[in-house]
Amino acid sequence: MTIYDYEVKQRDWSQISLRIFKWKVLIIVNTATGCGFTPQYEWLENLYKKHHEKWLEILDFPCDQFGHQAPWSDDEIHQFCTMKYNTTFDQFSKIEVNWENELPLYTYLKEQQPNEEVQWLKNKASMAAIKAISKSCKKDGDIVWNFTKFLVDRDWNVIKRYDPTFSPEDIENDILELL
Repeated sequence: MTIYDYEVKQRDWSQISLRIFKWKVLIIVNTATGCGFTPQYEWLENLYKKHHEKWLEILDFPCDQFGHQAPWSDDEIHQFCTMKYNTTFDQFSKIEVNWENELPLYTYLKEQQPNEEVQWLKNKASMAAIKAISKSCKKDGDIVWNFTKFLVDRDWNVIKRYDPTFSPEDIENDILELL
């Protein structure tokens, strides 16, 4: 299987095949509106505007598994993101990223990139603290927190997994190499 064999639910709950994103570079991210990392929406939107014409797509999957930080409905989350951060990239229906109800796409992503890339020592300390409070991270490879990002190349390969402390600006060089 490849990433393009998966279907996901849009905000209106209709199914969509990821094949529509074939030949594009993807950032797939689990998000939350009440998280300390929520301002990354602004950075993600800046990357999207800057590189969308070069075939970059950002796939946003709201998730309420970490500290109940995305309690709203899909429409309320979308309205918040578009009004506060002017987001224009694709946002899908709320999902789970760990455990028995995890979205199959996330099972695949975690199998392809089971370990997060951690950039600096301070990030390692932050991630250790986050992992200690994360009740949703039970086994190796689980998503630790909101705003974990996966980078997928045009050939369907899951290239990297970035922990939430990576800002989208930090991964721009990796994106540029793929574009």
